[in-house]
Amino acid sequence: MGVALITPFKSDETIDFDALAHLVEYQIKNGTDYLVVCGTTAETPTLTEAEKEEITSFVVKTAAGRIPIVLGIGGNNTKAVVEKLQTSDFHGIDAILSVTPYYNKPSQEGLYQHFAAIAKATPLPIVLYNVPGRTGINMTAETTLRLAKEFSVICAIKEASGNFTQIDDIIKNKPKDFMVISGDDGITFPLITLGAVGVISVIGNAFPKEFSRMVRLGLEGDYASSRQIHHRFTELIELLFVEGNPAGVKSMLAVMGFIENKLRLPLVPNTIKTYEKIRLVLDELNIKC
Repeated sequence: MGVALITPFKSDETIDFDALAHLVEYQIKNGTDYLVVCGTTAETPTLTEAEKEEITSFVVKTAAGRIPIVLGIGGNNTKAVVEKLQTSDFHGIDAILSVTPYYNKPSQEGLYQHFAAIAKATPLPIVLYNVPGRTGINMTAETTLRLAKEFSVICAIKEASGNFTQIDDIIKNKPKDFMVISGDDGITFPLITLGAVGVISVIGNAFPKEFSRMVRLGLEGDYASSRQIHHRFTELIELLFVEGNPAGVKSMLAVMGFIENKLRLPLVPNTIKTYEKIRLVLDELNIKC
């Protein structure tokens, strides 16, 4: 289980590095296998380049080599992404997570050429990220498999299309060492039964011990025990995304006392109604931090 780290903000919208340090330690002590920095859940579009660099350096320093770090670097300007990969300092970074280009909606050939250029720009392992609900474009199984077979540096895909047929096609036909990672907490368990190797999780911000246990039990073939944890979190996972990510998980972490419930516009906190539902479900789960 990897965790897509949130960015905690103070009431004045500055980054709360004390809260971030607490979260990183909480992840390391409770079974998270790796951290994803500056992904979607981190509200990265609202961060300045200087803030992204500061957050990345801070997490690398705090983790101190105890856990791998995956850094989100993607965009819809291939040249700009390539230049960033060629000029940035990746000390302490173990892999890159790169989302499919958004808004300009390239063809499948355009997607292939985009990631081919990225693959040639860095020696770091690359995790592709397919999330059509956010980008407006789906990368097909055919394109994913083409990239996986032609570029050894492309080691995995975070699949958040929700299309079981597509994901199963990738799992069935992928190179042996290529990994398929769930990009959706709610379907992680069934994807593991198909052959996915884990998840890059949102709910793991709050419940790393429980959710990583679900993943490990599933990978060990103990589906009954893994399914039990999956069902325990079904309602909470639904509430996480009902008003958008990371509003749900930030509400959860605020209830648990980790952070202030602050987001940067255009994102806003959950409504009181959803916040109270999250609080009630957390009370019912009765999981100690």
